[in-house]
Amino acid sequence: MRILVVEDEPRIARDIAAALTAAGGIVDVVGDGEEAWFRGDTEDYALVVLDLGLPGLDGLAVLKRWRNNGRQMPVLILTARGTWAERVEGIDAGADDYLPKPFRMEELVARMRALIRRSAGIGSAVIEAGPLTVDPRDMRVLARGVPVSLSPLEYRLVAYLALHKDRVVPPHELIDQLYGTDDARDANALEALVMRLRRKLGADVVETRRGFGYRIAEPRS
Repeated sequence: MRILVVEDEPRIARDIAAALTAAGGIVDVVGDGEEAWFRGDTEDYALVVLDLGLPGLDGLAVLKRWRNNGRQMPVLILTARGTWAERVEGIDAGADDYLPKPFRMEELVARMRALIRRSAGIGSAVIEAGPLTVDPRDMRVLARGVPVSLSPLEYRLVAYLALHKDRVVPPHELIDQLYGTDDARDANALEALVMRLRRKLGADVVETRRGFGYRIAEPRS
């Protein structure tokens, strides 16, 4: 899943990006409010981690612009502003969660996982999708109860399809969410990735709907 980190302190931004990448995310980092507003308004992210104290456009103003423009991605606010009134202001502006500085990276990652799950309508920490069990806490996948060894890219595809198990996911959405800017980003690369997954999970696990996209197949009765 693609995650936007908006943080103007380079060391903190690097640490956050490293933690979220290790947890399976594809992370973009920006350091000022104007660029953050543009990126969040024109690109699709599974989550935004937003610092409030930004140069240029304040983080709260960025958030309000996104929500006024109908952008619905979950937003986790980070800030050194610790009063309850400021937390309420951020949540009322459309934030989904709030983490005061300083914080532990483990807590940030746990909140990230929870926000992404909830945005997909999933409450449980472990995701059941067809014959698959996906545990984002340790990036583990079981197929019919048997552990399967996956590459990071293969895991990201399985996890994204599992999160959106109730719909067919279009190829362009998968390409956008799975690949970094330096990766091959085309339908042929995605199809090759799906074929590798089928060899590991079973030929019938990832279903293709021609002209529409992919989904985790429902178990046959």
